[in-house]
Amino acid sequence: MFGMFISPELWAAIHKDVQPIIDRYLEKTRTPLPEPMDDWNRLMDFWDFAYEVDMDVTCDLCGNTTQDWQADDPRKFRLKAANIGGLTCFECLACKARVTKQHFKDKITCFCTPFCDHK
Repeated sequence: MFGMFISPELWAAIHKDVQPIIDRYLEKTRTPLPEPMDDWNRLMDFWDFAYEVDMDVTCDLCGNTTQDWQADDPRKFRLKAANIGGLTCFECLACKARVTKQHFKDKITCFCTPFCDHK
C-alpha cells in the first residue's frame, strides 16, 4: 500500500468520489477480531441469575433470529463482547447491527443499534 499527502482543499474536492473506493478496499483487507469466547466462558462460569442461560438472539432491525447463536451453521450472529456483569453484545451478520442483551437478576433487556460505518 502506498500513501500520499493531499491538501484539505483537494480532499474536499475529491472525497465524495474517492472515499467509497477506499472503503471498499479496506473492507476486503480487514480481518475480523476473534470472538471473545474467554469472556463468554467466564460469564458462564459465574452465572448466578435466577433463570437459565439464554442463547437466543434476535435483531429487531432486519428480523434475523436464532434460538442458539453458537449452534447456527452458517452463523447468524457473532459475539462482540461479554462480561461477568451480564452484558453481552452480538453483531447481526445480516445487517451488521449491534444486538445488546443486558442480563439483570430478574429480567433481560435487549436493544438493537443500527450499523454505522462512520463514527
